[in-house]
Amino acid sequence: QVQLVESGGGLVQPGGSLRLSCAASGSIVSIGAMGWYRQAPGKERELVALGSSGGSATNYADSVKGRFTISRDNAKNTVYLQMNSLKPEDTAVYYCYARIWSGRGYASYWGQGTQVTVSS
Repeated sequence: QVQLVESGGGLVQPGGSLRLSCAASGSIVSIGAMGWYRQAPGKERELVALGSSGGSATNYADSVKGRFTISRDNAKNTVYLQMNSLKPEDTAVYYCYARIWSGRGYASYWGQGTQVTVSS
C-alpha cells in the first residue's frame, strides 16, 4: 500500500507565496518521477511541475515558469512546490503525483489534493 499525503495549501493574497509538500509512504522500493498537477473548477487537470528521480530533469507549465520551483528530498520521499508571485488564476486543487515501484513494477499514484486559493 502506497500513500501520498499533501500539505501546505490555503488562502493567499495575489503576489503571495505558498509551499506545498507531499510525502510518500508505504511499500516503496523506489520512486521515479514526482510532481504536481492542478485542477481548477470546470477545467481539466493539468501539469504544473514534474521532476525526475535524480532531479536533473524538470518540466514546468509555461504559466508557472519563473514563479514556481519543484524540489525533492529523496531521503524523505518528499516533493515540494514553492509557489511565488501567486495569481488568482493559480487557484485550483493541487494534486501530488508519483511513479513508484512497490515490488510489482512502477505504478502511478495520486494524493488526495490540497486547495490553493489566491484572492484578495
